[in-house]
Amino acid sequence: MSWLKDIVRPRIATRTRRGVSADIWQKCPECGEMIYQEDLVENIYTCPKCEYHLPISLENRFNYLLDKNSIKDIDVPEPKVDPLKFKDKKRYTDRLKDAKKKSSNKDAFKAVTASINKQKLVVCAFDFSFMAGSMGSFVGEALVKSAEIALEKNLPLLVIPASGGARMQEGILSLMQMVRSTAAIQKIKEAGLPYLVLLTNPTTGGVTASFAMLGDINMAEPKCLIGFAGQRVIKQTIGETLPEGFQTAEYLCDHGMVDMVLHRNKQKDEISKILSILLGNK
Repeated sequence: MSWLKDIVRPRIATRTRRGVSADIWQKCPECGEMIYQEDLVENIYTCPKCEYHLPISLENRFNYLLDKNSIKDIDVPEPKVDPLKFKDKKRYTDRLKDAKKKSSNKDAFKAVTASINKQKLVVCAFDFSFMAGSMGSFVGEALVKSAEIALEKNLPLLVIPASGGARMQEGILSLMQMVRSTAAIQKIKEAGLPYLVLLTNPTTGGVTASFAMLGDINMAEPKCLIGFAGQRVIKQTIGETLPEGFQTAEYLCDHGMVDMVLHRNKQKDEISKILSILLGNK
């Protein structure tokens, strides 16, 4: 018998750290910096090193942008669910159920009346975590309802898109929302009410091609992606190398498609200032 079998292996004691969440750190996708979760919340979900704007929930966005205790939900009529009986790898109804489990919203939007530095307005913001913020009939209904409330109460309208575009599971019905939302925004403009857009990462497809680029003032968060088709498709179509930074907020601002690029810590004051100017407030 080998003498090695007589050796007693030493016991290795490990200590489990309790009370530490697995997601206590988050890595910045831009510079790779590891950010402590509390620092991320304090910095409004922006990287303290490179100021990259990370994804943020609607609840957290409203917390920093809108006045406390001013938010009131807008009741949006819910259209027929799955009108096309769509199914790919999963049924559309199942995808909606899964999305609702992950989100506190009925669909990819949140429509509210609120105030920014005591200036009352209507806000319709997109939830990218809900099926990539895609625009279906329910989202279109929310945009139309938000415009109607703004007209009824004589208030400015602020839209905050974050979307991959029209929702393919609703086919032509999702594309029709481009026309409906654009017509609703036109009524806001005809009434002389301010219509502001805060573009966030990403804003693409049919959303970009409709209401998202029609603001009296188009604002955007730093380095966010804004475009219609993807860069690969464009490159293959025109057969040319695209410029550096193409489809970023900064590139569009330099070329006149976006009026200003705003860090999250400046958005509330700047939007309040813009509304004061457009409304003629002292």
